[in-house]
Amino acid sequence: MAEAVRTRPDSREVARLAAEVASEKQASDILVLDLRRVTVLADYFVICSAQTERQLETIVDELEDQLGEAGVELLRREGTADSGWAVLDFGDVIVHVFRPRERAYYRLEEVWAEATPVVRII
Repeated sequence: MAEAVRTRPDSREVARLAAEVASEKQASDILVLDLRRVTVLADYFVICSAQTERQLETIVDELEDQLGEAGVELLRREGTADSGWAVLDFGDVIVHVFRPRERAYYRLEEVWAEATPVVRII
């Protein structure tokens, strides 16, 4: 019997799924930025906030699990809950999960102001 071939979702779908997963875990101020006209670094950034270290860890773990189940490979994970910022590199989509203080400090929305906002969930 032939095995089913699992195809990786396109980058827009990966970004949408990441935002949905973050929302399910009660992340706040979720922002999806389309970077395709700005940089070759990634197609999309998904930026969201977690109110506690535990919530940040939960969001990150759930993103790894659910995107992995969807066939999206995690290339690299940086940061820890106690640092206030975790970055998940899924190739064309990079997810940033911040505590509010760190998000205000790094201001990625301002750094990437030329990017096109696709979705914002407050």
